[in-house]
Amino acid sequence: MLKCLRTSIASFAISLTIYSIHAAEPLPNQYEAGDVKVAAARANEPVIDLSIKKAVEHLDHGAVAWSKQKNCVSCHTNGTYLFVRPALTPTLGAPLAEIRKFFIDQLATLSKLGARRMRRSGTRPAQLIYIAAGLAEWDAHVTKKLSPETDEALRLAFEIQNTEGTWHSVTCWPPFESSAYQEAHMAGMAVAAAPGWVESIGNDDELKARVDLLKTYIGKTEPPHDYAKVLQLWTSLRLDGVLNPEQQLASVNLLRRKQKPDGGWSIRQFATPEQWGSGNRAGKLRDEPEFVTQPSDGHMTGLALLVLQEAGVPNDDEALQQGLTWLRKNQRESGRWWTRSLNTDKWHFITYSGTAYPLLAFQKSKVALP
Repeated sequence: MLKCLRTSIASFAISLTIYSIHAAEPLPNQYEAGDVKVAAARANEPVIDLSIKKAVEHLDHGAVAWSKQKNCVSCHTNGTYLFVRPALTPTLGAPLAEIRKFFIDQLATLSKLGARRMRRSGTRPAQLIYIAAGLAEWDAHVTKKLSPETDEALRLAFEIQNTEGTWHSVTCWPPFESSAYQEAHMAGMAVAAAPGWVESIGNDDELKARVDLLKTYIGKTEPPHDYAKVLQLWTSLRLDGVLNPEQQLASVNLLRRKQKPDGGWSIRQFATPEQWGSGNRAGKLRDEPEFVTQPSDGHMTGLALLVLQEAGVPNDDEALQQGLTWLRKNQRESGRWWTRSLNTDKWHFITYSGTAYPLLAFQKSKVALP
């Protein structure tokens, strides 16, 4: 027995030493390509006074580095960049043209694959949808006219639409790549953003039927969780024929109920661990130190605010004011707002949308910003 005890103590000491070594190792940069380096996101990063400049630099650097390093369109980084950043043009100037060029190059690559090879091919449907959405947002807010590239991306996306009205989706990386509902939401946002696109397909009955099928899917399919209900509301505010006013009000009230006492929102309160994707992250989520308290985060606070704003909630509304105050008090020195990843505690890529959404919410608040 004494021998076993000594062995256990020795094993514990070795484990503690290994843990200490790993704990002391610096985290890898979240984004890195050439001279662009973005430090890893961490929960204990110091808070700063609000700096819009730092937030914008974080978005720019992340999008450039990811595009160069990974050479793909990802929902969580450069996909979010071109989906959100063009709408900030009135206050921050136009987005980086090199990101739009990268999207067009990626569109050409996907086009060569053809619809058949993309229809059920990993993340390619999501990449194509985000390309369409990003190019559509650029058209809507920068050039103010429909581009041939946006038309091509949308047509190709609907060519690979499935019979249910949505697209093939992986289910392992919540929230962006975890459900067909997410893909449908983004496709709906792309259709709504593209200037004059719906009108331009007036004589194409098959394409019009596919757009109608998408609307039916978003409006009639039961969202898999409350987070998807927020996406459903957001899409319906931009794309006609998805929800009626009573349904929209119900989702607005859902957002109001879920606001936390500190003024923010937590993404973890919008689905159970098992409801995210295939439930493959449930163990990780239940083991988190904040599982019971579920603190407010930048992603959900920014998203809740901008959706409420688009729903017509006035900026002097108490809930909006409290949410904006939370954002002002919780920006980190890197420019980002902290959000713990739903997937892994090594890469917190959700901090990227957790930075983009707050910027759009601030712009919609029409308050002078530093």
